[in-house]
Amino acid sequence: MIIVLKPNTSSEQLTLFTEKLKTDYDVTINRWDGIHSTVLGLIGDTTRVDIEYIEAQSIVESVKRVQEPYKKANRKFHPENTQIKITDGVTIGDGSLHIMAGPCSVESEEQIVSIAESVKKSGATLLRGGAFKPRTSPYAFQGLKSEGLDLLKTARRQTGLPIVTEIMRVSHIDMFENVDIIQVGARNMQNFELLKELGKTDKPILLKRGLSATIEEWLMSAEYIMANGNSKVMLCERGIRTYETFTRNTLDVSAIPVIKRLSHLPVIVDPSHAAGKSWLVEPLAMAAVAAGADGLIIEVHNDPPHALSDGAQSLTPEQFDSVAGRLFSLKKAL
Repeated sequence: MIIVLKPNTSSEQLTLFTEKLKTDYDVTINRWDGIHSTVLGLIGDTTRVDIEYIEAQSIVESVKRVQEPYKKANRKFHPENTQIKITDGVTIGDGSLHIMAGPCSVESEEQIVSIAESVKKSGATLLRGGAFKPRTSPYAFQGLKSEGLDLLKTARRQTGLPIVTEIMRVSHIDMFENVDIIQVGARNMQNFELLKELGKTDKPILLKRGLSATIEEWLMSAEYIMANGNSKVMLCERGIRTYETFTRNTLDVSAIPVIKRLSHLPVIVDPSHAAGKSWLVEPLAMAAVAAGADGLIIEVHNDPPHALSDGAQSLTPEQFDSVAGRLFSLKKAL
């Protein structure tokens, strides 16, 4: 249930009103202070709440019930877009375009540092790189793990780029203390124990959409994180599994405006994993920006033919420079 208060409501009136709601109806109340009004979101069993009584209060502008099961991620509870500050100069959701670029897997210090330096020159504002790599085959390269995390931090020290990397399990959370954005991969989108523990951190979370997840299931996974106290969630559309086999996945461009309508959370798009082919990255990225994405996560490798993972979908630094220039031009035109 959502209660919109009148603009002239005093802090004393607000306190008395919210305390009475908690006492009478045993609900949790989320408060959002906007520019023109204050919105209260009631979470819990609201079937017993007397709407006519609430509407009769002098400080209440309007009341409406919310049917969607996700509350904290719901735009009705939080009308303005969420902005997530990563570092000074990097705020996702503020209307600017941010690109997270880097290799699928961290392979060596020379590799990650050289890529970080090149993508920064091209306009990337964050460095992505996999230290722990979930792979379909148990025989494929699984990442450098803790060593990979250390190499990412080395690249951050040398370039100043905040780092984005994927977490695999709850027991690894302490290892990610100095990571700027923790990525939850598609296979872990419904790892609810992991999501709950990440909700207890104060780290920005990049939540990738599951391979076959509906938009509501995706938002409910975000709700798990937010319900445990962490509101710094970004949703990443990375393609879903359909009957089409030409591309690695099928990028759901329509999910971008849908999420923007349903939720206040920033939307990031991963054209690399959606395409599976480097030549498709640019057109898919352009479509994502045109559809309203807040950012992109793009795989870049200095030697794609010899990459230890996902070389076919990786851009070279030179290709990325060209693509990034067109993306920023498109964003400026929009």
